[in-house]
Amino acid sequence: MGQIIINERTAKDPITLIGEMSGVCYNAPIDDKEKNYKRGIHNLKSGHGRTWEFPDVYLTLDGYSARVIREWYTHIGGMPTRVQASTRYIDYAKEKFKYITPYSVKEKFGANLLWDELMATINETLSTLERVYNIPHEDTANGLPLGMTTVVSCKINLRTLIDMSHQRMCTCAYWEYRELFNDLIKALKQYSPEWNYLVTNYFCPKCEYLGYCNEGKRSCGRKPLK
Repeated sequence: MGQIIINERTAKDPITLIGEMSGVCYNAPIDDKEKNYKRGIHNLKSGHGRTWEFPDVYLTLDGYSARVIREWYTHIGGMPTRVQASTRYIDYAKEKFKYITPYSVKEKFGANLLWDELMATINETLSTLERVYNIPHEDTANGLPLGMTTVVSCKINLRTLIDMSHQRMCTCAYWEYRELFNDLIKALKQYSPEWNYLVTNYFCPKCEYLGYCNEGKRSCGRKPLK
């Protein structure tokens, strides 16, 4: 699967940051880190979601499919920003694009070979269009498959990530997104103790957050339907 890199611009003390920023509006002293931390915990436990938007995570997503990155972009709360590897300036046909193979295909020998042949055919066709017909690669890029891997640099805040966890840790979520989010969880837990606390206590599938499942016929049975 892919790799997630947490950029060092990400604050290692997000809970303390929440407490510091909210403390200003409480007319409270903000020069004590321990008090800021306790205030941050209070904001988290009290559900003061607006304060959760102060901690931003700067990260790079590398090696995930263009398809799952399209889903990543659907979480737009808190005005996140991102840049993605260009299909206009990078000649993927020339460089032979890498791609994701779904487990359902990978587990079957004949299907696995057919999948690899499909990707090789796409690559060779795009390459021929460029070499023989002089089609610019910014146009041949329209034939690239959604399963090709890509690289994204982005900024996203804590509140959006918590909301994302409710949707993407759900068993009904698309399998690659669940893997991507699990990779993100591991990366954040390793980044700092405060991020480890946040992930452990606030990242969860929506059935755990709601206390029941609202997925209807797609329910995995983890929680009772409502």
